[in-house]
Parts: sequence; C-alpha cells; structure tokens
Amino acid sequence: MARFFVPLVLAIFLCILSMAISCPPSDRAALMDFKAGLSEPYLGIFSSWTGTDCCSNWYGVNCDPTNGRVADLTLRGESEDPILTQSGRTSGLMSGKLSPSICKLDRLSNLVVADWKQIAGPIPDCITSLSFLRILDLPGNRLTGPIPSSIGKLSHLTVLNLADNQINGQIPASLTSLSDLKHLDLTNNRISGSVPSNFGDLKMLSRALLARNQLSGSIPDSINSMNRLADLDLAGNKLTGSIPADLGSNSVLSSLYLDNNKLSGSIPSTLLQSKGLGILNLSKNALEGEIPDVFDSKSYFMMLDLAYNKLSGNIPHSLSSATYVGHLDLSHNHLCGSIPAGPPYDHLEATSFASNACLCGFPLSKCE
Repeated sequence: MARFFVPLVLAIFLCILSMAISCPPSDRAALMDFKAGLSEPYLGIFSSWTGTDCCSNWYGVNCDPTNGRVADLTLRGESEDPILTQSGRTSGLMSGKLSPSICKLDRLSNLVVADWKQIAGPIPDCITSLSFLRILDLPGNRLTGPIPSSIGKLSHLTVLNLADNQINGQIPASLTSLSDLKHLDLTNNRISGSVPSNFGDLKMLSRALLARNQLSGSIPDSINSMNRLADLDLAGNKLTGSIPADLGSNSVLSSLYLDNNKLSGSIPSTLLQSKGLGILNLSKNALEGEIPDVFDSKSYFMMLDLAYNKLSGNIPHSLSSATYVGHLDLSHNHLCGSIPAGPPYDHLEATSFASNACLCGFPLSKCE
C-alpha cells in the first residue's frame, strides 16, 4: 500500500502546484486590455489568446514557473518565427496603441513589441513602474511623444531599444541613472537637445546608438570614461564642437560613427592610434588641419572615412604600414601632394581621393 501512497501524494502535489501557478485573473485581464488596443489582421497572433490561463500556449506570453505571473511578452513583426513562415509573409503589420494596462503586469521582465510598423501613440508613462523590467524593446513602430521622464526608475534595465520610431523631446536626465544598461538604441527618431553631460555614468553600456536624430551641442567628455563602450554611433545629428581628445584611449571601442554632423577642430591622434577601433567614420563635418601621421603595423581599419571635411596637408605615409585598410575615403577635402605608393592605396579607386586641392599619383593623374 505504501508504494502507491508516495506517487499518489506526488501527483496530487503537482496538480495543486500547476493550479497554483496558473495565470492570475489580473494578468489575463491586463493582457486582454492590451490586445484590445491593437489590430493585427494578417497573422492571427492573438487567436491563441483564449481560455482562462494566459500561461498556457498564449502566443508571445511566458510566465514565471514559480508564481504563475507573466514575466515575458514578446511580439516581433519580423522574425523567423513559424507563425510568419507558415503565413508566407516575411513581416507583420499591426496598428493601434500600447495600452497602459501593460503596466498592470508588475512582474514583467521582458517587453518586446518590435517591427510592427504602425503601432502609434506614446509610450505609457506608467511603464517606469515595472520595477522588474530588464528589456524594453519597442523598435520599428510609429511611437510618438517623449521618452518617459522617469525612465531612470527602471533600475534593472539592461536593454532600451526605441529605434525607428517618431520619438521626440530630449533624452531624459534620469536615463543616466540606468546603471545596468548595456544596450541603448534610439536611432532614427526625432530626439533633440544635447547628449547629457554625465552620459559617461552609464558604465556598463557597450552600445550607444543615437544616430539620425536632431541632437545638438557637443560630445560630452564623460564618454571617455566608458570603459565597456564598444560601439558609439552619433551620426546624422547636429553636433558641434571638437571631438574629445581622449575618445580614442578607450581600448574596447571598435566602431565610431560621427559622420553628418557639424564637428570642427582637428582629428585627435588617439583615434587613429587606437588598436581596437576598426570602423571610423568622420565624414561630412568641418574638421580641419592635417591627418595625424600616426599609423603603424597594428593599425587595422575595415573602414576609415574622412571625406567631406576641410582637411589639408599630405596623405600620411605611415598609413602604408597599416596591417589592413579596407574602405578608405579621403575625398572632398583640401589635401595635396602625391598619393603614397603600395597598399592600401593600390587597391583604391579615384573616387577615394576626388575633389581635393592638388593630389596626384595613382589612381589619379601622374604628378608633374
């Protein structure tokens, strides 16, 4: 009799446990309110949102197995998910707005509503009350309005991606309080104002992507102290002033895009001496002076673009000693003299040197 008792007790316990961790009515109601604010006509992603247990086979919904609370809501309009491949579509389309009811999911850790193209309206301010939130991923929609001013309250946030929307206003001062933030992407919005002077307080940040906005002012010197920053993209803004002299001293910085701004002054030699920086784009600014002649055998550039500036003097001969230079563009400057022979110059086309003051030699015309 005893040998049947233990399995029976275990089965009863598991049954009680499964009932205990099923989706609470409050979470289900919040999800249904969230769904009511959206319209998705082609894929039927909400067709599985039926029944009382939102933790059981609701598309994009995942729950914490220990308490049955909704912990993850992931709805992607562009992915390799079977729901897309089975429909024969490569992307989805969803319209509507993000309902503040999402804030009632107070155990939410990941919120991903990405690449649906027509979800509009503001980001609910109450989103900053989700104290467990680690990932806020809302790119590729038509979201408007500012970033919630109290975004800094999300103390566990590691990813903030609002790229490719119509977000306006300034970068909130509280954003630099996100001490765990590793990935920040605000690309292609309408954000104005300056980059916060204490941006460098984001010590854990590895990617800062702020391109194609309306940011103005100077590049804050505090960025020099961001020792984990690998990718910095400030292209396509209205930034002025000089490039911080010590920006190139960051040993992990691998890509730096500052093109299409209004930067002036000279190119810091530390940028060209950096051994980790493989992509450097400073084109379409107002940089002047000579290109620092500081390259050596450890220099390795997949892209070095200095076009459309006011650079003068000769092309650095030391660039010939670089281990590799892939794309090089020095066009539309005031450079003069002969183009050095040998690599990397011997594989470049004339367009890389066009519209300078008096450059000559291959691939341009012979020097007199």
